[in-house]
Amino acid sequence: MNRRRHATAAITVICALTVLASPALTLQAAAAPLPPPLPKKSLEEVRKEIDALYRQAAVATDAYNLADEQTKDQSAEIVRVARMIVEGREKIEALKARAGATARAQYRNGGLPDGAQLVLTNDPQLFLDNAGRLKAGAKATTDLLGEMNRTQAQLDLYAKDAGVNWTKLEANRIRQAQAKKEIDGKIAAAKKLESELAAEERERLRRLEEQERARAQTTWIGTGILAGLKADTTPEARKAIQFATAQIGKPYGWGDEGPDSFDCSGLTQRAWGSAGRPIPRTSQEQWRLMQRVDIKDMRPGDLIVYFKDASHIGMYVGDGTIVHAPRPGRNVTLAGAGSMEILGVVRPT
Repeated sequence: MNRRRHATAAITVICALTVLASPALTLQAAAAPLPPPLPKKSLEEVRKEIDALYRQAAVATDAYNLADEQTKDQSAEIVRVARMIVEGREKIEALKARAGATARAQYRNGGLPDGAQLVLTNDPQLFLDNAGRLKAGAKATTDLLGEMNRTQAQLDLYAKDAGVNWTKLEANRIRQAQAKKEIDGKIAAAKKLESELAAEERERLRRLEEQERARAQTTWIGTGILAGLKADTTPEARKAIQFATAQIGKPYGWGDEGPDSFDCSGLTQRAWGSAGRPIPRTSQEQWRLMQRVDIKDMRPGDLIVYFKDASHIGMYVGDGTIVHAPRPGRNVTLAGAGSMEILGVVRPT
């Protein structure tokens, strides 16, 4: 009997231990193996990724700048139309006053204007004289009513234009906000990648960038392109070059047109503006709208457009060199004209 009680107790203890142990065993069985660590990117891969992010930010900056220019234009147009509406209303009020004066004169004369009363005279000569005046007065009244109708039609058109311009203005503001969000995101991602590097790696990254630019420049010069280029240029181009090179050392700022910071197209626009030649605001518009020049005919002051999407631009200053605002985190500087992928050359004229 005692042995049976001892056996029962032992079985109970074993069951209890099994129940207590089972959750741990279950957790161990359910636990998934840890994933293998991701392979570390090479510094060259990081460089290419950072470069791509900044290029994407440059494209978004062009979109922002274009929307900003269009917003300014639409705002100015809305102001102009508003002034025309005010002037039109004032004109209608003046025409109504003239029409009211004519109506009051007719009321005072029993419903007939002065000319009509004179026509009713018994004097034939007076009748003939004033018949002409009556005809002229009737024409004047008709002209007055016609002018009022035309002015009212113009007011309706101005009001419609104002509504269209306001819609465009709001659309441009939305595009600006979207472009700004994209720019901020790309720049933040690029900075994050760079910040994750140790100080020594960041220095090596900078050297890699310089080596890549130098390699591209050496290849470009090796084509013999500089041998046929002319060094002479126009007085306006010299003024533009003088302005652009005077900005060397100032920081890049997206959407900036100076005086303290510039983006790439802001620098070229301001430089040529200082020479009395207004040009479009963005690198893509500068490429699209300005006179294109064969690279073998390039001269100092011309603008070199880079990459297939025309997302970067610099000013050629001679000796195979450009002045440009490179990207966020960099300053306006001199660089090899062939250190980036050249799309083409344009000349402000």
